[in-house]
Amino acid sequence: MTETQQKWWHQSVIYQVYPRSFYDSTGDGIGDLQGIILKLDYLKNLGIDVIWLSPVYESPNIDNGYDISDYYSVLSEYGTMEDMNKLLAESKNRGIKIIMDLVVNHTSDQHPWFLEAKKSKDNRYRDYYIWRNPVNSQEPNELKSNFGGSAWEYDENTNQYYLHFYSKQQPDLNWENEKMRNDIWDMMNFWIDKGISGFRMDVIDLIGKEPDNLIKENGPKLHDYLQEMYRNTFGSRDLLTVGETWGATTENATLYSDPKRNELNMVFQFEHMQLDKLPGKQRWDLKKLELRELKHVLSKWQYALDQDGWNSLFWNNHDLPRIVSRWGNDREYRVESAKMLATLLHGMKGTPYIYQGEEIGMTNAAFQSIEDYIDIETQNIYKERINAGFSEAEIMKSLYMKARDNARTPMQWSNEEYAGFSTEKPWMKVNPNYTYINVENAISDSNSIYYYYQKLIKMRKFNQTLVHGTYKLLNPMDESVYAYERILEDKKLLIVCNFYEQENEFSYSMESHLKVQILIGNYQDSSLDISNIKLRPYEAIIYEISE
Repeated sequence: MTETQQKWWHQSVIYQVYPRSFYDSTGDGIGDLQGIILKLDYLKNLGIDVIWLSPVYESPNIDNGYDISDYYSVLSEYGTMEDMNKLLAESKNRGIKIIMDLVVNHTSDQHPWFLEAKKSKDNRYRDYYIWRNPVNSQEPNELKSNFGGSAWEYDENTNQYYLHFYSKQQPDLNWENEKMRNDIWDMMNFWIDKGISGFRMDVIDLIGKEPDNLIKENGPKLHDYLQEMYRNTFGSRDLLTVGETWGATTENATLYSDPKRNELNMVFQFEHMQLDKLPGKQRWDLKKLELRELKHVLSKWQYALDQDGWNSLFWNNHDLPRIVSRWGNDREYRVESAKMLATLLHGMKGTPYIYQGEEIGMTNAAFQSIEDYIDIETQNIYKERINAGFSEAEIMKSLYMKARDNARTPMQWSNEEYAGFSTEKPWMKVNPNYTYINVENAISDSNSIYYYYQKLIKMRKFNQTLVHGTYKLLNPMDESVYAYERILEDKKLLIVCNFYEQENEFSYSMESHLKVQILIGNYQDSSLDISNIKLRPYEAIIYEISE
């Protein structure tokens, strides 16, 4: 990679803040912008470069802010535009950039565009959304919402259905309408001019949808729209853009992220995060993760985007359960397995994303009652599966493993009441393990997960092999150890991760004159003899091999 090809985000580490659950500065039980400002020094100390801020726009909060009613206003629960300006300024003072969540596949049904569009078929905003006539007094076709049920909602006033791939309160925008697209460009430029450093684009692969042809993702005009967006908004600025693309494949991912195509910098692909569900089923239909499958998928993406694209590296976000509960061991080996999973991910080529609380090993919340799971998707799925004949126990087990609520419990700052998140009862129940899993404990323990993340983040700033080295998988058929190399000129990194609590062995041969040192490991006394490494439960090591 030449100097001109290197971008600031190649060696950045991004931290996602879910504002509602991060820190409450006002005592109303809801996290807010001033709360984020108060914790900027914590994030600076961790070493992150960029905050991805989940939506703070005006919203009825049917889907926690992903249903926007005004793109130009801040939700009063989070603060004011003045608070937003202060957050941008205070972050900049600390060398931290902010990227905003861009939600433009759909709006809230309370957005002025939709309120107008509903009035009549000839309203000038009607065509900002997707409307179809009934077919035999039924929905126009069998398209399903991602939240369960039909993707079509009937509007009595105009005797037509409108499309919603999420809740019925989230009508999909009609991207074929040029005027609507121009309004989106104006809004994006408003935020760019305000000083943000880029966008995370929510379900962006849906904007090219063709509902009459039953096409949800990767529609034929998708890349035309992205290139038009590039030309009209961020193309001339040095910004970071990442698209959420559940339908991305290695075949089409370079269409998004090849710099020559003028679209996005990178995408979130979710192929690896779907390996613990039964094939062809919903994610609630659980199956055990097989390490060989994980190796195959992650390696496939590393190889595919090595030259003509860039990978996003992540285990967690606001839509995914906590990785230490999902593929680690959140009981006796919580610390070791959390560090192992971090090592495996941060050793790869791409931009790592950390979700709030991941750096202290926060776990899934084993809530006993469906009432404690407040996400609209969780509630819909619970009802749907009860009606389909699943037992309460089966459903609750699935929710414990996969519900989005697991990521959304309040950040655990201390062992004070409500985990130090708020002085009042929070909007969502706190995970009961906050008494021992919290930031205060992590910072007072030199061997904590927090300091391990801090070291991994720092390594990316100074180790070019970690940033730009090519990836090579070792022992693809090994069922217990994930090992790979990163190679840049005469430097080599060897990353070895025991994925399970059983002890395992790994051997590596090299020329005798080469030197070996340990850059990081999750046990204090890892072996320097890489010809035969005896790996303890969840042991992870990054070796540097040089002349």
